[in-house]
Amino acid sequence: MNFRNKRLLSLFLSLALVLGMFLVPVKNVVFAEEGEVVKLTIVHTNDVHSRVKGDDDVIGYPRLATKVNELKAENPNVLVLDAGDTTHGLPIITVSRGEAMIRLMNEVGYDAMTPGNHDFNYGYERLVELNEMAEFPILAANVIKEDGTRDLDEYAIKEIDGLKIGIFGLATQESKYKSNPKNTEGVDIVDPVAKAKEMVEKLKEEEVNMIIALVHIGVDDESDPKSTDIAEKVEGIDLVIDGHSHTLFEEGKLIGDTLLVQTGNYLNNIGIVNVEFTDGEVTKKEATLFTREEAEDLEEEPNIKSIIEGLDEENKEVLSVVIGKTKVRLDGDREIVRTQESNFGNLMTDAMLSITGADVAITNGGGIRAPIEVGEITKGNVLEAFPFGNYGVLMEIKGVDILNALEHGVTEYPESAGKFPQVAGMTYKIDPTGEAGNRVKDLKIKGEPIDLNKVYKLATNDFMAVGGDGYVDLANGNIVAEFAAFDEMLAQYIEELGEVDISVEGRITEVEKAQEETYVVKSGDVLWRIAEKFNTTWEKLAEYNKLNNPHLIFPGQKILVPAK
Repeated sequence: MNFRNKRLLSLFLSLALVLGMFLVPVKNVVFAEEGEVVKLTIVHTNDVHSRVKGDDDVIGYPRLATKVNELKAENPNVLVLDAGDTTHGLPIITVSRGEAMIRLMNEVGYDAMTPGNHDFNYGYERLVELNEMAEFPILAANVIKEDGTRDLDEYAIKEIDGLKIGIFGLATQESKYKSNPKNTEGVDIVDPVAKAKEMVEKLKEEEVNMIIALVHIGVDDESDPKSTDIAEKVEGIDLVIDGHSHTLFEEGKLIGDTLLVQTGNYLNNIGIVNVEFTDGEVTKKEATLFTREEAEDLEEEPNIKSIIEGLDEENKEVLSVVIGKTKVRLDGDREIVRTQESNFGNLMTDAMLSITGADVAITNGGGIRAPIEVGEITKGNVLEAFPFGNYGVLMEIKGVDILNALEHGVTEYPESAGKFPQVAGMTYKIDPTGEAGNRVKDLKIKGEPIDLNKVYKLATNDFMAVGGDGYVDLANGNIVAEFAAFDEMLAQYIEELGEVDISVEGRITEVEKAQEETYVVKSGDVLWRIAEKFNTTWEKLAEYNKLNNPHLIFPGQKILVPAK
């Protein structure tokens, strides 16, 4: 090699070395700026209430399974979580006391759930049994036995793509009365806010990368606390997956650094939260809903569909038995039974009177879960409308306790409330302008004004008889007899009737608003004399009529007199 070539080679090597010194650091800077990004998809459901079969409004479990599988094909980092009120609701699930639902959830691939108040409907011990059947944990950090032990885990940690995701569960304290109080005997449901703070500290000690609160708390006005209180008062929670209030958050609700999500109810939507981690830290989280309309093109997952068809076949023989027919639609719609007199509420309370021999009957509108259409009535229809297994109770109770119970039932009126009282053997009026506790007017039993000191025979359900739904006044009565489950009582009554033809009869009405009067001024009238005729003052008449000069009125002028 000649000298010239050696110099060229030396220059080339020197240049390559210099370029290498510059290029390597540049590459490292870019990597440091971008960081290591991991993506996680969280699928969530709440308040399914056993709606596992799809229809025009409900996505159903076969399509849910297909969607979960699609998301996992796009990104294997997927969590599937449920926020409760899942294992109870419709005969397809209640016949097996929730076992069928757990079987389906296992097949879909759920990673965790928290119990809703209706998941206690089979009793606490059954909930524990369902937890043992599940291939995922039922998490309930604030559900503790009175001896201090627990059967349900506080939290779970899922390891995904090098990340640790901490999930803790919380049940609503309303489960103590929004399920039969007997279902939670021997179990305490402690303050969810305080427990959430405790769980955050525990999960931080576990060095998790993300904290998820899986809660059945809700945002209803009557709930205390609400899930929003948890988001506001507990620092360190990245995501609150909520249920209970059937609320629809289309893109979630950001409260501080915490994202709150809820899908509505009945699997009308599938909740999806996309989370990005950069170097192990949450740097992005977005909530969306996958709607029933969007799910239309999804194929139903064959295995899940086959299981549901098998459940239908197993239950068909029992539930398809025709017990009677109805000439009218029995209104069991949520917006009806929770706000006003319903013909279905009348039918059920009439059945209670007929079978128990009581003077009066009260049942909570929220206990009626579905309507029955015109035509044949099957046992399945009845069980769908009354799925909770509550049974009839005959009590001896004072009139004052009946009045106070009704006052409790209408405190939210005209807003919807599950405690709204459907009745038989009595009539009452509601004054929506009255203060809570002083709204029930003109209460009559068998056409006579109620005697507050008299002892009456009252038919109700076992849930309300022990103070369920906040009916603590009913617990003052003495239970003298117990009867069959509500669905069995109703089925018996319908069989006796043969054909149902019942209407709204004016058992529950609203106090009529007094109408203002009109007075036509005559020659010689003065305002103070007009006021005397109507037992009011001239000042009130002047203000009500917006008179610029109350001392100057003219014959033929119309003076409006406000209602008293």
